[in-house]
Amino acid sequence: MPKDTPFASVRIEELRRRTSMKWRMHGDDVLPLWVAEMDVELASPIVDAVTTAMRRGDTGYPVGNRYAEAFAGFAAERWGWTDLSVDRTAIVPDVMMGIVEVLRLVTDHDDAVVVTPPVYPPFYAFVSNSGRRVMEASLGPDGRLDLDRIADVFRRAAAAHRRVAFLLSNPHNPTGTVHTLDELRALARLARDHGVRVVSDEIHAPLVFEGESFTPYLTVPGAEDAFTVTSASKAWNLAGLKAAIAVAGADAADDLARMPEEVGHGPSHVGIIAHEAAYRHGVAWLDSLLRGLEGNRALLSSLIPEHLPGVRWNPPQGTYLAWLDCRPLGLDDGDDVAAPGIVSDLAGPARFFLDRARVALSSGHVFGPGGQGHVRLNFGTAPHIITDALIRMGEAVRTR
Repeated sequence: MPKDTPFASVRIEELRRRTSMKWRMHGDDVLPLWVAEMDVELASPIVDAVTTAMRRGDTGYPVGNRYAEAFAGFAAERWGWTDLSVDRTAIVPDVMMGIVEVLRLVTDHDDAVVVTPPVYPPFYAFVSNSGRRVMEASLGPDGRLDLDRIADVFRRAAAAHRRVAFLLSNPHNPTGTVHTLDELRALARLARDHGVRVVSDEIHAPLVFEGESFTPYLTVPGAEDAFTVTSASKAWNLAGLKAAIAVAGADAADDLARMPEEVGHGPSHVGIIAHEAAYRHGVAWLDSLLRGLEGNRALLSSLIPEHLPGVRWNPPQGTYLAWLDCRPLGLDDGDDVAAPGIVSDLAGPARFFLDRARVALSSGHVFGPGGQGHVRLNFGTAPHIITDALIRMGEAVRTR
């Protein structure tokens, strides 16, 4: 395992002193590998920037383009996204709230929003709570976008609703799939043909592993009327320092200009300071983090067949999330399960591993069709915690 990563100095005794959701939802005997927080010490430039702001009393309301400028510089250097115009951006409280605000610009109450399950559960919850109707175009058997199915759902949605949007998870949560340029080009053509507005959630974009290539959706030909919503929160572990940015394509600028001014009052000013420091000065830390995550992914590749033979998975191309197919273990979800989107609900293997192994995982059924019998495991933690968790899970299966 790599020695010079943000996971190297992680001690579980220190982690249990944390007060965020990941470490407080369950008892002290549980290893929490569920919600997407990482177990790392923050990048020093972020700590320095926030500490300086606190000492100055710089804790007021956000203003200006500093977030957009920092992100544009990072995106140009990291992905070659050189035509990102700061004038076509808006700060938003966080990615999901930003997505909801964008959906309000391009759809009306009771209009359709297409998602590709299994997919990030808040897509269901936030879309429904905003008064839109979720329509599903499930991933293919290979875990990738099923373009024929998407085309069919786009046709049906456009026939039944005045305006239609599509939520893209790029990279895809929970599978860790990194969409190819060809896939995104085909998606953009379908969206244009059917008058569908694409909103791309790119919060995991910096977390793509070596050998893979991330494509920002707004760089794809045909995506000029789309939107991207993104944040530094996942890659630099800043979920508690709320801030995000919405970016409009060239043909969507007038739509974004209609976003209410008060939306921009929602992000934390201190959060923006932290995120700006991440994009401007946290790249070396990010590269070290990715080395650690690649090591953790390799560790899982050896631990899963050893302790959970029969469990199927495709090592993710990005993110720190492993999507495990536990159906061969015979741990049935049962009939009494909540609808997709209720992130805290547990069934089947997730319930079994919490009760019998004291390992907390995200339950697959909350990700929608295709998630039943699966769990999502967060491997953004120390290797010794991952090892302990897999040993516990294997022992629980063997002794049931």
